[in-house]
Amino acid sequence: MSIKLAVPCLLLLAGPAVAADPLPDAIAAPGETVVLSVHAEGAQVYECKAGTDGKLAWAFREPIATLLAEGKTIGRHYAGPNWEHADGSAVAAKAAGNAPGTTAADIPWLKLEVTAHRGSGVLTPVTTVQRINTHGGKLDGACDKAGDFKSAPYSADYVFLKKG
Repeated sequence: MSIKLAVPCLLLLAGPAVAADPLPDAIAAPGETVVLSVHAEGAQVYECKAGTDGKLAWAFREPIATLLAEGKTIGRHYAGPNWEHADGSAVAAKAAGNAPGTTAADIPWLKLEVTAHRGSGVLTPVTTVQRINTHGGKLDGACDKAGDFKSAPYSADYVFLKKG
C-alpha cells in the first residue's frame, strides 16, 4: 500500500464514532457538521419539591458532569445548561427536541439550540448540542422532605455541531 492510500485510511480510522442507526428525527441536525464529540460522566441532581398536586416528588435541578475525550478531562457540564471547554470557550443552550433513552432508567436524548457563547476556542462556532447514548440519570420514587437533594449517576455523549 502506498503512503497516498494509507494516510486517508488512517484518517478515517481516527474520526469520531458514528452511530450505526440514524438519530431520531426529533434530535437530528441535518446539514450541520460535527465540531466536537465528547463523553460525559457525572450526575443528574434532583430536589424534593411539592408538585402541582401538592405531593412531594423529585424534580430535576441540574447536571454536574466531566467532559472527556480519549480518557482525559477536557471540560465540564453544569446548570444552565452550560458546557465549558478547557480552552476557555463555552456555550449555553435550551432544549429544542427530545427522544426517549434506550431504557426506562435512562434520561432522554436531547437536541439543544445554543443561546449564548463565552470565550474563544473550539466551542465558538457551535450552534447545536446533541445528548445521545445516555445511560442512567433518572430518579423515581417518593421523597420525604422538601429541600432534600439526591443525585443519579449518568453518562452520555455530547455532540457539538455547527451549521454548514
